[in-house]
Amino acid sequence: MSKSVALLGEYTPTFPPHASTNAAIEHSRKVLGADLSADWVSTADVEPKLFERYSGIWVAPGSPYKNIEKTLWAIRYARENNIPCFGTCGGFQHIVIEYARNVLGFKDAQHAEYDPYASKLFISQLACSLAGREMQLSFVPGSQVATVYGGLSATEHYYCNFGVNPDCILELKQGPLSISGSDIEGEVRVIEYPGHPFFIGTLFVPQTRSTPEVPHPLVTAFLGAVVGSAA
Repeated sequence: MSKSVALLGEYTPTFPPHASTNAAIEHSRKVLGADLSADWVSTADVEPKLFERYSGIWVAPGSPYKNIEKTLWAIRYARENNIPCFGTCGGFQHIVIEYARNVLGFKDAQHAEYDPYASKLFISQLACSLAGREMQLSFVPGSQVATVYGGLSATEHYYCNFGVNPDCILELKQGPLSISGSDIEGEVRVIEYPGHPFFIGTLFVPQTRSTPEVPHPLVTAFLGAVVGSAA
């Protein structure tokens, strides 16, 4: 049975992470031999019928999005209904905001890209931009991401200027969300929701390292979860 993934974001063909997302999906789809398609959906066009058509969502790089509230609604729906959800770069950041608002109860949790003077910034501008950098990561033993990689470390590429506000890390750890990956400086780079088929956010952009010969394991695992999900 054919399955479809919604790529939530404002698609720009010349934006490298978007082109890499399309390519990485094709790499992994071929490895899986899956009858699977992916469509870009502007965050302004997200509506309740989204999940009647799509079996998974990939919240893509390229924020600010046209509609943050609709984006957070889609993330929440996927989290609460066991629908595979993958967030990379800006997607990771919005997963954090959704979780802070709807699980931790910080209704004023905000992203500095939208409101830099908000009183509760869970996502803040990085002191040093990660755009264009490659960094080594360490994964928590027994985590889903460690299982996907088949190891406890990896080197990944970044394309972002925002990340988890260091002042909010203790609060972020108060609920069930797991911080399952960090860089050599100990900063939060991977999060996952336990007990969910696939609910993972990465501040890095794994799709940029995918190749036809070596599809990225995270992309393959995400699509595998979509293919295996209920209609």
